[in-house]
Amino acid sequence: MERSPLFGPAPVRYSQKGMATGQSNNEAAGQGREAESGQRFVYLPLIAGWLVPGAGHFLLRKWGRGALLSASIVGMFAMGIAMQGMLFAGAHEILDVLGLAGDLGNGLLYVFAQLFGLGADQVRVTTADYGTRFIVVAGLLNVIAAVDAHNLRTGRKA
Repeated sequence: MERSPLFGPAPVRYSQKGMATGQSNNEAAGQGREAESGQRFVYLPLIAGWLVPGAGHFLLRKWGRGALLSASIVGMFAMGIAMQGMLFAGAHEILDVLGLAGDLGNGLLYVFAQLFGLGADQVRVTTADYGTRFIVVAGLLNVIAAVDAHNLRTGRKA
């Protein structure tokens, strides 16, 4: 055991994984199947949260967090469209690639906006540049929210 001159011996951490318990083999096998079946769809909140803002948290019954994220992301996207923000459809330069990645983070919002012809092709007014940033930031926030839902599902986050 390593000693620290200021704080004494370093703490030792033990894991109960793999330790013997008083369960029978049949009970342990049943619990293993339950845990295995619960881990099959760990990516569902990630995918749902990316396609529809807040859906990953709604699937996990985190109603408040899902509603807050959904309202924030849809609101930012709508404000960006209202300010005549540009939607990136192709990428010819490196900054366009980053903008396109941010826009694709909006999931189905981006698809519907492209289908209905929303968003400007080029920035023509001063507020449109801010609108473009609102759209990109909404997409990036949506990606972060989807990853958060995935982390909640897998138990990495309480």
